Amino acid sequence: MANHSQFGFQDASSPIMEELVEFHDHALMVALAICSLVLYLLMLMLMEKLSSNTVDAQEVELIWTILPAIVLILLALPSLQILYMMDEIDEPDLTLKAIGHQWYWSYEYTDFKDLAFDSYMIPTTELPPGHFRLLEVDHRVIVPMESPIRIIVTADDVLHSWAVPSLGVKTDAIPGRLNQTSFITTRPGVFYGQCSEICGANHSYMPIVVESTSLTHFESWSTLLSS
Repeated sequence: MANHSQFGFQDASSPIMEELVEFHDHALMVALAICSLVLYLLMLMLMEKLSSNTVDAQEVELIWTILPAIVLILLALPSLQILYMMDEIDEPDLTLKAIGHQWYWSYEYTDFKDLAFDSYMIPTTELPPGHFRLLEVDHRVIVPMESPIRIIVTADDVLHSWAVPSLGVKTDAIPGRLNQTSFITTRPGVFYGQCSEICGANHSYMPIVVESTSLTHFESWSTLLSS
């Protein structure tokens, strides 16, 4: 999770988030190259006297017309690739339904008969030692590691947004509509998120906690909870 002195992204815990971080670094390098070139040209124009050949040069006009188009292509191609990867859902091993309420989340494991629960934030006065304030919940979302997970997101009252930054997932929860996305956790761990849509007075009290475990532990947990 993020810390107070952190400037970058959280550690990527899914293939999609890894691609997003790489694209972010790629775009920053392109922006750095553009800024360096513009700064160099500005300094050159301030220190050197422009000649008639420089002002009327057709080659320069051709370059500064074609070069931005090439830069846009270098940014658009990986961006479109990641966009299609985020929308692709291919034979998930588990389907999870998240329902946003004011101000808590409900979860249903649709592959199981009776596996559903509500997830509320733990108040600060009841928070166990070592847990994170305003981020810990009474019931975590447990998912098996390295398994494709499809999540269906909707809302019961107002607009919400189910977002977990380290997994690269952010999907709006709209009343009367089902949105879906998918993710794969690449390592075991606990990943924190929050509602990312202003949904009322207690908007900041709707945390999301996803715990990635082994398949054996997930089967034991699901059997215990559904029995």
